Amino acid sequence: MSRPFEATSSLRDLLETPSRQTATLEVVDHRPWPLPCRSWIQAQTWKHLLFAHWRVPERALRKHVPEELPLDSFDGSWWLGITPFRVDGLRLRATFPVPRLSSFLELNVRTYVTYADKPGIWFFSLDAESRLAVEAARLTYALPYHHASMRAHRLGEAVDYFSRRRGDGHRFDGRYRPTGVAVPAEQGTLEHFLTERYCLYTTRDGVLFRAEIHHPPWPLQPAEAEIRENTMPPSGIQLEGEPLFHFSERQDVVIWPLEPAA
Repeated sequence: MSRPFEATSSLRDLLETPSRQTATLEVVDHRPWPLPCRSWIQAQTWKHLLFAHWRVPERALRKHVPEELPLDSFDGSWWLGITPFRVDGLRLRATFPVPRLSSFLELNVRTYVTYADKPGIWFFSLDAESRLAVEAARLTYALPYHHASMRAHRLGEAVDYFSRRRGDGHRFDGRYRPTGVAVPAEQGTLEHFLTERYCLYTTRDGVLFRAEIHHPPWPLQPAEAEIRENTMPPSGIQLEGEPLFHFSERQDVVIWPLEPAA
């Protein structure tokens, strides 16, 4: 029997989430560089997340990423990731999550880059069912967010997930579930390359910016997925070979404001 994702968190979870998020700052040994000296400004909790990855041609990928950002590859392959999940416990620093407003579905499309020796993420698009979250993220992080009609249901351990972007109609429709135990990715592996990233990059008025991110190592589970429809990759990027799937039940995250990357 299917059941919808929780639209709102329980009161207990809302009260416990801030302490779980800030506790991540005590787990730092895995980081490739130190935590920023300035204060973080927001926290989120990501739940029921699928990492779906495909190899893609470098030339096609390069057309969609600013020239000043070197693309990252692993063993000669470049990758595009699609990650459906639920955002929960969204809040500003020194506040508690607001019921209903702090929880919504999100799906992003990404690849991997490095600038000034800091490996990070470049987002092609981010879709969310919350119009407020879309507008706020566009304003504060200059990210390509889009408002979408989205729904997700649990079917035992599986997640059935659907997203259709309002406007241009880009869609993702699939079902995924974990198939093994959760363990952190070992350094030097493809799984580590694809998931252990501690900043994002974006541009505003032609200037490259970076936002630092912190979380504990990802508790990754092998996963299987049935992708029924997927029109999310940018135009001209063809997905190659068999996809690679991983699942993570929960990740607590804190995020810093944008700053010039140079």
